Amino acid sequence: MSYKSLLVILLLVVTSCKDDKSSETVESAIDYSETELDVTTSTYPESITKVFDAHGGLDAWKDMQTLKFTMAKESGDEVTTTDLYNRNSIIEMPKHTIGFDGQDVWLQKKDTTSYKGNPKFYYNLMFYFYAMPFVLADDGIKYEDAEPLEFEGKTYPGIKISYESGVGESPEDEYILYYDSETYKMTWLGYTVTFFTKEKAKEFHFIKYSEWQTINGIQLPKTLTWYNYENNLPTTKRNDLEFSEVTLTKEKIDAEVFRKPEDAEVVE
Repeated sequence: MSYKSLLVILLLVVTSCKDDKSSETVESAIDYSETELDVTTSTYPESITKVFDAHGGLDAWKDMQTLKFTMAKESGDEVTTTDLYNRNSIIEMPKHTIGFDGQDVWLQKKDTTSYKGNPKFYYNLMFYFYAMPFVLADDGIKYEDAEPLEFEGKTYPGIKISYESGVGESPEDEYILYYDSETYKMTWLGYTVTFFTKEKAKEFHFIKYSEWQTINGIQLPKTLTWYNYENNLPTTKRNDLEFSEVTLTKEKIDAEVFRKPEDAEVVE
């Protein structure tokens, strides 16, 4: 047999072996792709997954597109509408409207009354508190166990939430979600405020999630109760905030709703 013929035969054998291995690899990949995997469990810690499940489930929440709720305040009703996909939002108040169009926060005055507050701080603040626990599934979040909270003879396990650098307006913010050990429903939220200092805060504020209501299969707050605090623990009740006319739908809201009106100003 000539040297050339031997090389040709060897080449054919090697090529055949490669084809067989490639075929086995593709076959194996197809088998794995047909296996049902629980993505939520593999992505989030078991404890917070159970909290999500107790409130209707993360998959069900992610199917929703638009959240709207009303808060009764001394100055009049405040209506917040949020696109859950891109977090564009608009807050309609008796004398002002605050909006976020995905790029800018804007403020519209309905008369000569000045807005008391910081629109960039406020535009998504109440949405974030209201959309608990599901907003704690956002990208860039880190989870770790926290010391349980003991209050009025009951112990609530805790999950501490922090953010990767550069996530959101206040990546230094920290939260602790405390849940009922039997039902896994969220009961308390401890939170820090770093928007104004841009530095990690040592002082935790506290909200009790007192009542829940079922909206389109999802458990959302009906009443939030702020507490006074001391030594990073809640002490006595301060005030309640009620939520009404809540809608949560799979229908995406028109982006024009969030567009800055001509007579509004961009907040720097």
